[in-house]
Amino acid sequence: MQKARLQFAGVELYFHDLPRAIKFYADTLGLELSHERLGHHARFDSDAGFICLERKGVESYPSQDKAVIFFEVPDLEAAINAIGPEKIIQSEANWAVLHDPEGHNILLL
Repeated sequence: MQKARLQFAGVELYFHDLPRAIKFYADTLGLELSHERLGHHARFDSDAGFICLERKGVESYPSQDKAVIFFEVPDLEAAINAIGPEKIIQSEANWAVLHDPEGHNILLL
């Protein structure tokens, strides 16, 4: 079986109080906000990847501990086939999600 080629892209964390989380990451850590959807999520980009802060309960594919790791793949369909389509929880045209053994979301882009 051929392994999927993965490149780390970013991480997503979930919060009850999204405005407070945004303030912390922007003001305390000095990260620059690159995208925001009010009441839903905020994204901070860096050279190493991104961090996305999302309000708990808005996701369509719940994660065990409300964390997501993102990986970019050169060919999504090939990656799904290499991993095993039966392991995919949900997929759309540009992404697919599967769970690790503890139920954390792994999102392929």
